[in-house]
Amino acid sequence: MQTYLAHYVSPIASDARATGLFEFESDSRMGSKANLHDARMRMLELYGKDAVSWSIDKVERKPAKSLDADGQLTIDFRPPKPVRKRAPKKEYW
Repeated sequence: MQTYLAHYVSPIASDARATGLFEFESDSRMGSKANLHDARMRMLELYGKDAVSWSIDKVERKPAKSLDADGQLTIDFRPPKPVRKRAPKKEYW
């Protein structure tokens, strides 16, 4: 199963505004109806009846943790990439 992150938001007219994200697992492809259904069911499991009116904004894959993720930033000593030049625009007048 793949792990996903879902971002949710409550209606604007709600007295208790809520925004945030949660993670869930799904066998379905990202962006499919089945994937959104799994996200909705997990949201209702986590937050109960308060989440009935909430909607899911977007779903994204949870990034995999790297093996050397000890909180230390790595320095990149590679030279900068050359700036790509665009082709001149042709005028047809």
